[in-house]
Order: sequence, then C-alpha cells, then structure tokens
Amino acid sequence: MPVPSLYFGFAICGGILILTAGFVGIARKRDARASKRLRAVADMIIAHDTGVGFVTDQSGLIRHANAGANDRFGATEGTSLAQVLGTMLANPASVLAQIIAQAHATGAKTEDIVTRGGHFRLRVLIMGEACQIWWLDEPGAAGRGGAVRRQPATFPMLTVGPSDQMIQMNDGFRDLVGKTCHALEDVFDELPLRSGHIHSLRGLQGQTEVLIAITEGSDETRDIYILPGGLPILTPPQFEPGWDAIENLPVPLLKIAPDGALLASNREARQLLNIGSTSGRQLADVLDGPGRPINDWLAEALAGQAGHVSQFLHGRGDQQDTFVQVTLNTAGGPDDLHVIAVLNDVTELKTLEAQFVQSQKMQAIGQLAGGVAHDFNNLLTAISGHCELLLCNHDEHDRDYSDLIQIHQNTNRAASLVGQLLAFSRKQTLQPQALDLRDTLSDLTHLLNRLVGEKVSLKLDHDQKLARIKADKRQLEQVLMNLVVNARDAMQGAGEIRVVTKNTHLKKAMRRDRATVPAGDYVLVKVIDEGHGIPADKLEKIFEPFVTTKRVGEGTGLGLSTAYGIIKQSGGYIFVDSEVGVGATFSLLFPSYTPKEETVAPVVPAIAKPLKTSAEGVVLLVEDEAPVRAFAARALRLRGYIVLEADCAETALEMLEDDELRVDIFVTDVIMPGQDGPTWVRKALLKRPETKVVFVSGYPEDAFDDGQPQVLGAAFLPKPFSLKDLTETVQEQLSGAATLAHA
Repeated sequence: MPVPSLYFGFAICGGILILTAGFVGIARKRDARASKRLRAVADMIIAHDTGVGFVTDQSGLIRHANAGANDRFGATEGTSLAQVLGTMLANPASVLAQIIAQAHATGAKTEDIVTRGGHFRLRVLIMGEACQIWWLDEPGAAGRGGAVRRQPATFPMLTVGPSDQMIQMNDGFRDLVGKTCHALEDVFDELPLRSGHIHSLRGLQGQTEVLIAITEGSDETRDIYILPGGLPILTPPQFEPGWDAIENLPVPLLKIAPDGALLASNREARQLLNIGSTSGRQLADVLDGPGRPINDWLAEALAGQAGHVSQFLHGRGDQQDTFVQVTLNTAGGPDDLHVIAVLNDVTELKTLEAQFVQSQKMQAIGQLAGGVAHDFNNLLTAISGHCELLLCNHDEHDRDYSDLIQIHQNTNRAASLVGQLLAFSRKQTLQPQALDLRDTLSDLTHLLNRLVGEKVSLKLDHDQKLARIKADKRQLEQVLMNLVVNARDAMQGAGEIRVVTKNTHLKKAMRRDRATVPAGDYVLVKVIDEGHGIPADKLEKIFEPFVTTKRVGEGTGLGLSTAYGIIKQSGGYIFVDSEVGVGATFSLLFPSYTPKEETVAPVVPAIAKPLKTSAEGVVLLVEDEAPVRAFAARALRLRGYIVLEADCAETALEMLEDDELRVDIFVTDVIMPGQDGPTWVRKALLKRPETKVVFVSGYPEDAFDDGQPQVLGAAFLPKPFSLKDLTETVQEQLSGAATLAHA
C-alpha cells in the first residue's frame, strides 16, 4: 500500500532531522573534547602559579582552583566565582560580566578594583568559549615562594555616616591612627572635612597634615581617602605612592606642572572632563580660567598664596557642558614641585543655580512690567480722557479735529500694547472663548510686523473655510508672538516667515514624540521660518524651561515652555520639525470648536434701557493720580453727577464721618498709598451698606485679591477707560444693572 504523500513528507523530514541531530551530536562531542583539553592546559598553567588562580567554564563555575586559591578561600571547586568573590565585591556577578565582555576584544583583561575594604586586581585570560583563567592579586600578598608582587597601593580610607560616625576603616587607615576610632572628631581637629583640602590628622606620627578626598555614597555615607602628595604620613613601608596606583580611585585627580601642563590624571578625571588622555595638554585646554589667566592661579597655589580656595571652572572643548570645583594643593620636593588638583562635579549645582538666577530675573522683569504697565495705564487714561474732553468741543470741521483723532487712536494702540505687556508679566487665568484664528492674526498683524522688523517679511496663508477653536485670545496671541519672534531671531533679521492655517482631519489617532493626538477634526497652525534650524540634540528638550538655542543674554529659555503650557491648557498640541541650515516649522493643533445646539427655546433678550443723557446722584471719587482724577471728575460732572473728590482712602473715610453727607456711589482706585480701595470700601459699607461701588485699576482684575471677602455687587473698570466707559458703568451701577461682582 503506497504511503500517502503527507506521511512521506514527514518521513523525509524526520530523516533529515535525525541526520542533523547526528551531526550536531558529533560537533558537540568534538567541542566537549576541545574544552576538556583547554581546561587541562589551564589547570597546568595555574597549578605552577604562586598566586590565587581559578579555571572557570562559560557559566562562571569553578572547575579548578590552585593551592593559592585554596589557601585564600578554602575549597571552591563546583561553586561560582561570583559566589567566592562575594565577600570582596557588592555585586560580583555584574563586575565579572563587564570584565569578560571587555576581554573578548583582545582575549585578556586586567582590572584594578577599588573597594571600601581596599584594592585588588583581577586578571582574566579567555582560553575558549568554555574555559577562562582568573588570577586574583591583592596588595601585600606573597606567593608560596616568598616573592612579593608589586600591587596597586591601598590608600588609607574610612567610611562615615551622616553624623560623622565611623562605619568602617581599612588597614591602611588603621595603620595611620593606630587605634579604633568612633567618630571623625577622634582623628581630625577641623570639621567638617572638605574634599581637596589639607586637614590635620592625629595619628601614630603625631599631628600631621594630610590631603583629603571625599566621595558621596548613595546611602548618605561618605568614603574619605588620604591621598598621596609628597606628605610624610604617606610613606609607610607597605604603601607605594604613585599615579598608577590611583587610576581606579573614585575621586577625579590631576597632577599639574607649574607651567600648567597636565602631567597625569586618573580615570575619574578623564571621564569627568570628557577627554581620552591628558598627555600633551595644558590645564587651560580642558578648563576655563577663573576669570583670569589660569597659570596665575597655579602660581599663587605654588607660592602658598591661594589658601586652598576652590574655584568653579567650566569644561572646554566639544560637547562640554560640565562645571567642576577645583581645589589645588602643592606636592613634591624642590626637584619635582607640582600641584595636585582634586575635582568635584558641580554641574547639577551650577545648572540649578543658573536656573534660579534666571527665574529670579524673570520674576523681577515681570514685577517691573506690571508696575510700568500700571503707570502707563494711568498716563494713558489721563491722555485719552482729556483728548475726549477736547473732542466734545470740536466737530469734524474743526482744523484740530484730525489731530485729536490721531492722539486718541494712538492712545488706544498704546493701551493695547500695555495690555499685552501685562499678559507677559502675569500668569493669567485662561478665559476660553470661540475664536476665528483669521481674525486673531489679523488683529496681531500690525504688532507682528513691528516685531519682525523691516528686513523680514511676514506672510499669512489662511484656509477660507477655517473652523473655529476655543482658547484664551490673550494667551493665544502671546503664543503666536513668541513663535514669530523666535523665527525672526533664527533668521538673524532677514528672510520670510510664513504663518499657515488650515483645517485637518485625523482618521486615526496620531502618535508623535510622547503625545497621542486622538482622531477628529483640528485646526492646524504652522509657523515656518528659513533660519539656521535646531540641532537634533536640542529638539527633544526644546519645550523644557530654560532651554534655548540662543546665545547668553539673547533669550530666557521660557518662551517655548510657556507656549507649550498654554497650548496644552487649551487642549491643543505643539510639535516641531527642523533641519539644520534649512529652517524650522512649529505645528499647532487645536480641536475644532462647534457650538452645541440648544434644545431649549431661546431666551428673548431683554431690551437694554437707554442711558440717560443727564444723570443724577452723588459720586465720591477716590484717585491718587491727579490727572486721572481731574479727567474722571470732569467727565462725571458733564453727565450731571455731583462729584466729591479725595486723593486717598483716609481722606475719603474722613469725609464719610459726616452722617449728613449723602453719597450714592463710590468710584475708587484699587492700588493707592495707605489703604487700598477694597479695604476702605469695606469699612465705609459698614455704615452705608446701600452705596454702590465701582473699582478702577491699571492692574488686571485678578491682581488685587487680598484674601478678604469680595465686595458684593461691585463693578470693575480697567484703565485706561474712556469717558463713555466711565459714565456708563456708573449709571449701570446706580440703576442696578451691573453684573460683575469682583473686588
């Protein structure tokens, strides 16, 4: 009976599998025999070695240990090398894995390891994938033949806790002090200890000056090292000073010649300074001087005039953004005089300091802008008000009429600029409203053209059927101004900036950067420039506070972070695309806004009552700015009101002590010398609760929240106000039509 083709196929496949498995088995047997021969050779190598040696397989299991290893650790065959070294290393498996990874390049690796207990050296020789030879060399360890190896020196070191209590000390430090100590004050005269400075130590040789280096631990502990530097205390027989010995010390150190040449460095220093080698370099090549020639500072240190004063220096060279605290100490004899520099990485500290200074500067600018805006609003109120009073006496046929109109229009433009200044100086609460971006940009065009200058052209390209969005108009204007100003700066004052708006629809969610934009209808705004572009390493951080691609003094680093926050608050998204040398494009996505249809019958609006051309009532006007008070008083009297004037709150309260004095409404400035507006009004309302209130101020309405209860029913009139604004607000309050209730 013929075998079905399906089964025949399986039969053939099975035969191939069997053959393949046979070849694999043969290969594995060959590999096993090769590995066994290699281990036999390795066993012979370490058997005749006088030190500590191990042979391990690919998993790190010890297959053979020589006599030195057995003397040092006892029976170890069958256990892992990581387990054996667990008494010397906190994370032996990770250390061994790193050494093996580095050894594969050349077949061997030597690693000097510094621990709290001292120094030792690990060496590995890769004999094959399944065979490795390890040697452990420890300072002062003698072989069975009596020969002492030259090992890395063990520096005196102790570990202390957060209260300066001693946790442990190594043999080197114990040999120096000759006793067991419990706290730093038992050994050192001057506390606290400072890394890189000379301190007096009480030890077996009496009072001795030593050079200190400190490394911070992650558990609030500190490791304190006694460094070499030609000091008498550092020459006990078992200590071999030298720069080879400090290569792996976890403290950045430099050896500097009197002329500034770098004679030597350790690994930590090279990593901190981001350099491969210090050979042939000067100190000035890797660090910026302390505001003067760096060799002058070195000369003072050699002459003993520097007083071990630390300097904060900035790294030099490509991709350097490192701040280093450097402390100099003289060392060596007359024939080998040099300087030992102890370095500390203070990059994070200096970055935080710079951010703090920048934030303080911006806060000061914000306060200044707010104060200047208040003063300008007072001036503009007086100018525009008296201009209106003149216009009341001139018609369009008068020769001065056009001049007065120009004054009035420019005053209004100035008031608009001051309003934008206030928006920059304060973090405003968003007041979203339905906006047509075409109208918003049209209103901004004049200001934007002034901002970009004459050599930069601004081109607007709008979708004719652009949908509306919901956002705070004032804050959105700030975002657009920031983006256009950044584009202008990127082009260095020449080129074209394009602002494009259009509708866009996302059929599915868009994931970009770290944001996810849901599917739906959006209004897209693009600000496109032809500038120098943004480097790739800056793109990821471009919206972070204090990040800027501009030079020092040309940007705050807050513009884009502010724009990002405003757009996110508005429910939108902002992205940036850039190519160096070509330009940048900032894309803003806002959800389209469609007003919800009302299901209830529309409310018929009440017919507004016409304002009286002549009104009655007594107004108490309190204003400390004489020009503003003069204009407001004349405007109210022209309408028919009786006006009582006061230049401060105290005068107003004194006037109100007369119980026979009738006052229908208080019109008062908010910010005044002495008592402010809300304070004196609350006092006055205790005896005259029926009196209406109008607050006027050059500050934003929310700027005078003093934490006290609001004056219910009060109206707010921002400066600069017109004659019509003032009189209408007063009449509405007296007629009970006011709708605002802010203090």
